[in-house]
Amino acid sequence: MTTSAKRDPARRDRDTVNLRSRAYESFTQRLLADEIRPGQFISQRELVELTELPLGAIRELIPRLEAEGLVKTVPQRGMQVAHVDLNLIRDAFQFRLFLEREAVAVFAREAPEATVRALLDDHERIVAACTEAEADAGMGGIRPALLQEAQDIDWALHLTIIDALGNAIISDAYRVNQIKIRLIKQSKTKLNTAVLVPTMREHLAIIHAIQARDPERAKDAIGTHILSARDRAIGLG
Repeated sequence: MTTSAKRDPARRDRDTVNLRSRAYESFTQRLLADEIRPGQFISQRELVELTELPLGAIRELIPRLEAEGLVKTVPQRGMQVAHVDLNLIRDAFQFRLFLEREAVAVFAREAPEATVRALLDDHERIVAACTEAEADAGMGGIRPALLQEAQDIDWALHLTIIDALGNAIISDAYRVNQIKIRLIKQSKTKLNTAVLVPTMREHLAIIHAIQARDPERAKDAIGTHILSARDRAIGLG
């Protein structure tokens, strides 16, 4: 720490907050990149090595991870990363269902036409590109870059609906749950070529209901979509 930082408590506090934020971001990025695995036991020292951040920042990070359910302390064994099981799947998708059904009803009433149109254009373009790729054997099917673009559009739709509420508490809670959903998807329901087009069509049903300014239809469509993803995660779909 520099001499000026030592003399300035406000700056020292900002530096501490920045370190905590960097530690959290580094941890979640590595979790979603499979560098840290669900169910894995991990020590503070290992987290220091993975994140390349000081031990103090890691120690301050742990209470947040525990509060968010991303890690838990197991007596005599240390920290365990959340693992994907039936309880996590049930709880995470139920949380999504409660939030997104109400959020999409508001979105259907209030979303700007330009926003809805952009969502529709993105989804129609992806469906058309995937349909063309599947029909043309010479193209080699749906390529990874197109699959990743579809995945990004998938997440963006849900975040757009949630963030349109303008409620930071809901957005923050949703993002923590989204980390858990993405962990589930990595092991259970990650968007793949078999479910890509059906998933995009489920999204189109949601967007068409929003475009029609029909909140109840939008709630039903997003409920169907979320339950379909949950059932795939459980192994029912």
